[in-house]
Amino acid sequence: MAHFLDTNRKTDYLLPPSMDDWLPEGHLARFIVEVIDQLDLSLLVQQYAGRGHKAYHPATLLAILVYGYANGVFSSRKLEQATYDSVAFRYLAAGSHPDHDTLATFRRRFLGELQGLFVQVLELAQEMKLLKIGRVCLDGTKIHANASKHQALSHGHIEQMERHLQAEVQELFALAEQADQSGIPEGVNLPEEIQRREDRLAVMAIAKAKIAERAQVRYAKEKAQYDTQMARRAEQEALGQKPRGKAPQAPDPAPKAQDQINLTDEESRIMPVSGGGFEQTYNAQAAVDDQTMLVVATGVSQAPNDKEQVIPMLETLQAQTAQLGPIEALVSDTGYCSEKNVEACEALGITPFIAVAREEHHPDWRQRHTEPEDLPENATRMQAMIHRLKTQAGRSVYRLRKQTVEPVFGIIKSVMGFRQFSLRGLRQVQGEWSLVCLAWNIKRMAVLRL
Repeated sequence: MAHFLDTNRKTDYLLPPSMDDWLPEGHLARFIVEVIDQLDLSLLVQQYAGRGHKAYHPATLLAILVYGYANGVFSSRKLEQATYDSVAFRYLAAGSHPDHDTLATFRRRFLGELQGLFVQVLELAQEMKLLKIGRVCLDGTKIHANASKHQALSHGHIEQMERHLQAEVQELFALAEQADQSGIPEGVNLPEEIQRREDRLAVMAIAKAKIAERAQVRYAKEKAQYDTQMARRAEQEALGQKPRGKAPQAPDPAPKAQDQINLTDEESRIMPVSGGGFEQTYNAQAAVDDQTMLVVATGVSQAPNDKEQVIPMLETLQAQTAQLGPIEALVSDTGYCSEKNVEACEALGITPFIAVAREEHHPDWRQRHTEPEDLPENATRMQAMIHRLKTQAGRSVYRLRKQTVEPVFGIIKSVMGFRQFSLRGLRQVQGEWSLVCLAWNIKRMAVLRL
C-alpha cells in the first residue's frame, strides 16, 4: 500500500512566520529590494504632503513595479492581485496589498523622476564593478502604442467623411421638417441621429485642426531646409558654378491627404514594422553597453526613421558623463548613417562605427581576412569611418552590435513580454520605457554579479 504525506491545510504555524524565509537567497526580488534600498528616493518622498491616511513608501511601490516589469506583469490590477497570489510580490509588498489605483497613480505621477533613478542604478552597477562604459551600441525597436491603428484618421478620409455626414444631417433635418413622417423607419429618433452625427463632425473638426498644426510644424522645418539649400545654390551661381542636382521644391504648408491622427493616442504614429505591414507604434531607442548588455541611455521617438535619433541620444549620453564617464565609441546600423551624425560623434570625441550600407550575408572569404588600402590624407570624416569599418578591428567592433542591443530588445519583448505601452502620450511612454529598461538593468545586474 502506498504511503503519502499527510496534507492538512488548516495546520497553524507553531511560530510567527517570517517573510524572509519565503524566498531563496538568490531570488531576484531580494536583489531588487537591495538595489532600491541604496537609491536616493528623496525627490519622490518630498512630493508627499504628509496629510490624510499614511501612504505606501515609494520604495515599496517602486519595488513592485520593477519586479512586475521584469516578469511581464504590467497591469496595475494584475500587480495588485499578485500581492495576494505571488510569494515574491508578497515579500516585496511586506505583506501589504496596495490597490491598483495606488500603483497606477504612482507610476503615472513619478515617470519624470525615473530617468534620475535609471542613472542611479547605473552608478550602482559601476560601484559593484559590473559596468565600465566605453563602447555603446545604439538601435531602435517599434513598440505598440496603447491604441489601435483602426482609430487613426487621415486628413483625406476626414474630409470625405465630413461631406458624407453633412449630407446625412441635411437629409435628417429635411425629414424632421416634413409633416408626414411615415417614410421614417420605426424606432428612429431623428434628434438623436442628428446629434450623433454632429458630435462626430465636432470630433473630426478637432482632428483636422490638430493635423493642420502638425503640418505647420513640418512646414517650418522643411522651409528652413529649403531656404538653406536655395541660399547655397545662390552662392554657387554667384561664383559662376553650376549647382548640382535639381532645384529643391518649395514645401507646401497645407496638410497632405495621407496625414493621420489617432483618436485614442494622438501622439503615436503609424509606422512600418519588421515582417511587413504597419502598426500604431512608438520608436523606442536604447544605447547598450557592449560588454555587459546594460542599457545606458533611452529615448522614444515619433519618427519611424532612426536617422534623427543619434544627436538626441548623444545629448543624453553627454549629460550622463559626469556620473558614468565618457563614451569612447558609438556602434549602430545603416539606419543611423548620415554625415551630420558622423560629425556630431567626432565633435564629442566619440569614434563612430555607423554602417553605410547593409552587409552581405555571405561576403567573399578574402574580404574577411584582408585590410583595406591606406586612407588618403585629405579624406573626409565619412570616408575615414567607411575605411575604419573595413578594417579587421572595425569589423570586429561592428559585429558586437548584433550580440548586444538586438538580444536586449529580443529579451525585453519575448521574455519580459513588453510589446505594448500601457500609457498614452509621448512623455508618458518615455517614462514607461525608462521603467522597462530600469527593470532590465536590475535583472541583468542580478545575473552579472553571480
